[in-house]
Amino acid sequence: MNVVIIEDEIAASENLAYLLQRIDPFIKIVAVLESVKAAVAYFGRPHEIDLVFSDIHLADGLSFEIFDQVKIQAPMVFTTAYDQYTLRAFKLNSIDYLLKPIDKEELSASLDQFKSQAKGKGLIDEQVNGLMDLIKAKTKSYKTTYLLNHRDQLLPLKTEQFAYIYIDTGIVKVKTRDNQTYILDKKLEEIESELDPNIFCRVNRQFIISRDAVANIKYHFGGKLLLNVKPPFEERIVISKAKAPEFKNWMDS
Repeated sequence: MNVVIIEDEIAASENLAYLLQRIDPFIKIVAVLESVKAAVAYFGRPHEIDLVFSDIHLADGLSFEIFDQVKIQAPMVFTTAYDQYTLRAFKLNSIDYLLKPIDKEELSASLDQFKSQAKGKGLIDEQVNGLMDLIKAKTKSYKTTYLLNHRDQLLPLKTEQFAYIYIDTGIVKVKTRDNQTYILDKKLEEIESELDPNIFCRVNRQFIISRDAVANIKYHFGGKLLLNVKPPFEERIVISKAKAPEFKNWMDS
């Protein structure tokens, strides 16, 4: 089996090569490439590769940028130190991955999976594009501070202080963790797009909540959910039956 390793850390590539040959001495490491540029040059020439192991972060960019320039026909296994959010992205796009530091048993299982499937099938564009979209969403920079008009001054308020944002008689307000209320001169939709979705969730048309502000969740009739928050909110916060599964997945992530 001819294998290519795309990895810019020498210790990591040497460890992977060592483990591969311990598992199967017939594996031949035909190339170790340290950058996007080197990979594009290598795969731009004729080659006979059975399997590729590639880190995501390389010295000159993301390894997915390789696919913008050349077509790799061989199956790929990505090695990553990414968090669980991105690992779910791999699963959604049916892309194999190994979490660093690489475990010998998991590597062996990945090789067994490759051998049991049809060889010579590289990633399709839909897989790469889907994963890139999710990673870009994850790495997007979000607002950390809002500058508010408060009485006769401009007040910088950090989003980490936000407990929840809500609409009150047409006015968008934010409640902070220390139970202070401020007016935000923006639409709720605009604020939603500016906040980190791992921290804040739009639970209904009137309400965006911070994960840490959720005190408890109660089942309501018709498959709906009721939220209790901290600081307490004077009205019921209802999550629809349609929105409930998404909200529970968000809380559980």
